[in-house]
Amino acid sequence: MDIAILADAVERGERRAVARAITLVESARPEHRVQATELLETLARTGREAIRIGLSGTPGVGKSTFIESFGLMLVAQGLRVAVLAVDPSSKRTGGSILGDKTRMERLSRSPDAFIRPSPSQSHLGGVARRTREAVALCEAAGFDVVLIETVGVGQSETVVAELSDVFLLLLAPAGGDELQGVKRGIMEAADIILVNKADGDLKATAMRTCADYAGALRLLRRRPQDPDGFPKAMTVSALEISGLDRAWAEIRDLVDWRRAQGHWHARRAEQARHWFEEEVRQTLLAQLAQPKARSLMQSLSEQVADGQLTASRAAQDLFASLWPEMEQTKLPESLDATIDTP
Repeated sequence: MDIAILADAVERGERRAVARAITLVESARPEHRVQATELLETLARTGREAIRIGLSGTPGVGKSTFIESFGLMLVAQGLRVAVLAVDPSSKRTGGSILGDKTRMERLSRSPDAFIRPSPSQSHLGGVARRTREAVALCEAAGFDVVLIETVGVGQSETVVAELSDVFLLLLAPAGGDELQGVKRGIMEAADIILVNKADGDLKATAMRTCADYAGALRLLRRRPQDPDGFPKAMTVSALEISGLDRAWAEIRDLVDWRRAQGHWHARRAEQARHWFEEEVRQTLLAQLAQPKARSLMQSLSEQVADGQLTASRAAQDLFASLWPEMEQTKLPESLDATIDTP
């Protein structure tokens, strides 16, 4: 693969080239990782930036329907939109049906939109491991808005907030009371809470749910990156396409304020540090999958199972064998060693 040719095609915004580039960065083969790094370093010269919008919510809340309606509205305004949809994977086979693109049939036909579904491959946090690199490719291709749809997640999975400039949390009517809104985790990471399905018989319920969360958000500690009034709760209907233009206006106002106050680039720098540390952790974990490490782990695990070694001692022996030059941290032989006796 000629990386220079591929980089030029991505820079011109060719959707097929963007798809090939994402396939390359998602590959775990060592030779592909080398090429992916070269590609990303080459495309960094563009200096292009898009508005990265993370979108999360429980399964069935209408994320795909919202993204299609929202994306079509942005395209109608002359913007180019990329959608990175992460789909749940089977723990047994690693497979995924990747059904999000099927749900966004109208948006997928637009020449100004690009939709890429990816399996999460059991990666925690609701996103795939290489989603951040896929976002960088979409920015280099000249897309104005990149929407990152996570798998349906719970209250503790907030990794998508480390990928986005604005984090939207989509909720269903009657999804909880004010107490749910003051719980930590995904609620305090959200910039805007959107109560979807505010139409038909559910409209009144959606209004009450929105009021509950709006009240709860006022109880949360204010973050330095938020202007007055944020985070906020709003009602939308992806089916009737109502409230989407108001949500987009709020997103733009928030982005403009953060840029003017210096929070935009500071947050992106913080995110870059986060993903560097995460890449180091994942690289170290990948070393444990090498034949030598697997063989040693198998031997030590059998000794632990037989009661010959404690798990802590076996872990120390493993790391001492694999990386003898690294300073070893002494682990307690048992939990009792960590408890101070009064």
